[in-house]
Amino acid sequence: MDFEFIVGHLNYWLFIVLMMTGLYVVVARGNLVKKIVGLNLFQTAVFMLYISVGKVSGGTAPIFPADMKIDESVVYSNPLPHVLILTAIVVGVATTALGLALIVRIREEYDTIEESHILTAELAIARRELADMDGER
Repeated sequence: MDFEFIVGHLNYWLFIVLMMTGLYVVVARGNLVKKIVGLNLFQTAVFMLYISVGKVSGGTAPIFPADMKIDESVVYSNPLPHVLILTAIVVGVATTALGLALIVRIREEYDTIEESHILTAELAIARRELADMDGER
């Protein structure tokens, strides 16, 4: 690989780094807020990929003239990836807000946002309920 290839495809390299970083944070971290941050990194990487694919070299904005006399020599960029990303950003903000609200409720219930502590508390609750059920028999 030569240097021009790497620099010429820099946005794709950044996409790979961001996506793998986000995936690592989601899988390797037990803190629920860090998992949300990892999901946002992953999501940003996907946005970057779609926007990179939607760019046409030499293309202009897909806005037709008011008189609708379209010059055949003009190359227009595809607006669909950009529209999809705009929608995905709105959905991403909503899911992030929902995730953070759930983390607040989890913190109120378990007094922690660490996944291992929550699982330990759930296991203790399940054992207590099982012991209560055995005591009733």
